[in-house]
Amino acid sequence: MCSSEKVALESSNLESDKVGYYHPLPDSESSSTSETDLKNEKRNKIWHEDAAEGGSQEHEGPQGVSAHRKTHINKYALGGAILASTNSVLLGYDIGVMSGAILYIRDNLKISSTQVEILVGCLNLCSLIGSLASGRTSDYIGRRYTIVLAAATFLIGALLMGLAPSFIFLMAGRVVAGIGVGYSLMIAPVYTAELSPATTRGFLSSLPEVFINIGILLGYISNYALSSLPENINWRLMLGLAALPAILVALGVLVMPESPRWLVMKGRFDDAKQVLIKTSDSKEEAELRLAEMIEAAKAPGAASSNWQGQGAWKELLCRPSPPIRRVLIAAIGVNFFMQASGNDAVVYYSPEVLKDAGIQSRQQLVGVTVIMGIAKTFFVLVSALFLDRFGRRPLLLLGSTGMAASLAALGVGSKYLEQSDKKPVWAIALCIVAVCADVSFFSIGLGPITWVYSSEIFPMRLRAQGSSLAISINRLIKSLLMHENSCNDKGRMLPSLSIPVNELAPQASQ
Repeated sequence: MCSSEKVALESSNLESDKVGYYHPLPDSESSSTSETDLKNEKRNKIWHEDAAEGGSQEHEGPQGVSAHRKTHINKYALGGAILASTNSVLLGYDIGVMSGAILYIRDNLKISSTQVEILVGCLNLCSLIGSLASGRTSDYIGRRYTIVLAAATFLIGALLMGLAPSFIFLMAGRVVAGIGVGYSLMIAPVYTAELSPATTRGFLSSLPEVFINIGILLGYISNYALSSLPENINWRLMLGLAALPAILVALGVLVMPESPRWLVMKGRFDDAKQVLIKTSDSKEEAELRLAEMIEAAKAPGAASSNWQGQGAWKELLCRPSPPIRRVLIAAIGVNFFMQASGNDAVVYYSPEVLKDAGIQSRQQLVGVTVIMGIAKTFFVLVSALFLDRFGRRPLLLLGSTGMAASLAALGVGSKYLEQSDKKPVWAIALCIVAVCADVSFFSIGLGPITWVYSSEIFPMRLRAQGSSLAISINRLIKSLLMHENSCNDKGRMLPSLSIPVNELAPQASQ
């Protein structure tokens, strides 16, 4: 079998989102038929046992067996996913807290508007460095310790920012924290996807987006709670409190397992089996998952005990096979459109839009943004719960289409208010509903699914570097868009792109 065919087989590993089982991957064309039949017979036995137990979700079993598979969340996998996703709180907290802290930083440190823009924007740019470095790092030291490295880096950055006596010192803290954010954005979904069983992988891999929204909410709460303190203390506490989630992750790593796929790539099969037994519904399923990982690791250029990700960048960028090229384009595309959709611009500049719409009361503006935050958090939870039932692409298409309609409605309402001397209630209501609908549809589609898709679409040996490359594009586009928005003298939103590219994308592997 040629190399490209082997890669195609591996990259299509477990690709159906609607099926909760593992397909056998033949090592070569001369694989024993009896061995394959034995595996299929064992797999069918497990499916019939699940069907006998009854379940709430219907799946198409192997060889046409229709079964109701009982779906529940493994507590061990859930605990690992929550601890890994805690790092994502750091990014959300920074987004939320900087909106209020920057007001006090400007007055206390006497910095200019240009310095404010540099201070706010540098975190996204520096996260690009962390995202690029995270792939090779996680292949070298493991997923688990990369999570610790991300938390430790952000911890140092948070302490530097909280103790900063000057703008230069504060910038140094932002740079260090940005690198930590870049690490956490890549490693959390990758670790979760590799640890989780197929039946709940979508839900668990979307937890980083849920925790980002929780972090934003915590940032707003921090601003409100600490704003009454003296000016030279409040912003330091606002920024310094970000160290708490980092400390929690550092303690939690003591009970976190290593990624079983990384253990397999390092040749540590016994350790991988022990992790899989804890994160699978049964010992038989654990054995099937282990066999699948071992077969995937037999592809050309795959793992050995001294493997550290060598040659992955060359295979991704210099000589990608057609299947790898298609996967790479899909992963980069969904990350590009996540930022190009303009959701951050809607979130950041919604008060300006609503003020232009006729809402002048600061209390009313705060109330609308709170409603927007609640809608965003609610719908990301809805998406997480239904990802494994409906699949990635349908929700991605629904979210993208809904965002396009919402932005069109926002444009119509804003244009009418701009050209009208009066401020009709229906136009104001249309703008409010459109803003809330846009962030809600983002939370259904591009928000959580981008992280899930990027972490599971690549074949095992390319997963870390492929995900880091895709997420680096994500951070680069966000940095460019936020720079353009900050350079706009009126702070108006850039035109956004909300194109459902998922129809061109292959299904993510399971």
